Amino acid sequence: MRILLSVIFCGLVASSGNAYAPNPLSPVAERYVHLVLALGQHDPDYVDAFYGPAEWKTQAEKEKQSLDTIGEEAAELIATLAKIPDAATSGDEMLKLRREYLQRQVAALVARVRMLKGEKSKFDNESRALYDAVAPTYRQSGSDPDLHFDQIIGQLEAKIPGKGPLWQRYEEWRKPFVIPKEKLDTVFQLAIKECRTRTLAHVALPPNESFAVEYVTNKPWGGYNWYKGNFHSVIQVNTDLPTYIDRAVDLAAHEGYPGHHVYNSLLEKNLVRDRGWMEFSVYPLFSPQSLVAEGTANFGREVAFPTKTERMKFEKEVLFPAAGIDSKRADEYYAVQDLMKQLDYAVNEAARRLINGEIDQDAAVQWLQKYAVMEPARAQQRVKFIQRYRSYVINYNLGEDMVRRYIEKRSGADPDKRWSEFAKLLSSPRLPSGLR
Repeated sequence: MRILLSVIFCGLVASSGNAYAPNPLSPVAERYVHLVLALGQHDPDYVDAFYGPAEWKTQAEKEKQSLDTIGEEAAELIATLAKIPDAATSGDEMLKLRREYLQRQVAALVARVRMLKGEKSKFDNESRALYDAVAPTYRQSGSDPDLHFDQIIGQLEAKIPGKGPLWQRYEEWRKPFVIPKEKLDTVFQLAIKECRTRTLAHVALPPNESFAVEYVTNKPWGGYNWYKGNFHSVIQVNTDLPTYIDRAVDLAAHEGYPGHHVYNSLLEKNLVRDRGWMEFSVYPLFSPQSLVAEGTANFGREVAFPTKTERMKFEKEVLFPAAGIDSKRADEYYAVQDLMKQLDYAVNEAARRLINGEIDQDAAVQWLQKYAVMEPARAQQRVKFIQRYRSYVINYNLGEDMVRRYIEKRSGADPDKRWSEFAKLLSSPRLPSGLR
């Protein structure tokens, strides 16, 4: 019955306007989806989204395959992929990318199985196995191993002079830029509307795409997109800590337009529905796909607002007034945020040292207070994120840098070309190794 239903579903997908011939990768793709769902029974964070046949998920829940069985079947799948002749993919770049996608995604699944069985890896080895990438390290030899970050901290010290730790002065300095909780939804909806308008001017989205916004607490992250399939997302915004005015556009672009919601919608439309590629009906969080997902979501802010002047104009004229914040200090605020942006990799360094056993949880919190300029509560929240998601942190900053280089190499300074290359990337199986 399961096989019959699978064939019917794939037939329905294939009949929705696509004329692509059957490919030997398709049976492998279906087996891959089943393995991802099976592993999700052992790891509640692993399956980030699934919108394939409901009976596949039900089967995974009933069978409860062991980690050993999942690992063995994944190894067989890797062997099967290796036997598929190059001629099966040589005529179409998308088919080549599809094969590479399956190879690397299955390899990452095998690595995740080993982790769940207790295998410990160093930070860089883990990120290479799971995300097909290794973040640069800014630790230097000599008397000041953190010179890179110390130099940026020195510039921030000059911008925010005074007594006490820099994180404390920074928190006091930026209090006027907090969005009042009672105005948060209004401001966020305005940011979403603008990001969506800018995206629709360049990217053809399914006419019935939509998402809902929810405000939540007690989470280790600031925002999350839960893609439900049928071009619909639920975006959750964590209100545990104050939300600052710059986060409105950041979250709207990252979680919504042209970020995660657009990425997932285009994959469903162009790959699952049009081509019948079922491997994209499931999204395993701990996989190379996440670096592209987070990288495009972060870089999407610059795609939506190609110049700082453009973004500042919108925020000064629309968001600052809606939040009841004086826009006269906007330039001063964003000059400091530009410096803070240069400290992005400090989080990676804290995670690398924590996971490698060089520092403990308390030392990681102190590191983030000093070098990421985080108040204790925010630093503790970030350490909780690191402990739960480990080397996943590289996907945000390294992913953004890799996507930026890939897009700009192809688009130059042309904003329209940037949009077209960005949309092409969002609709493809390209993984981190394909961005280099």
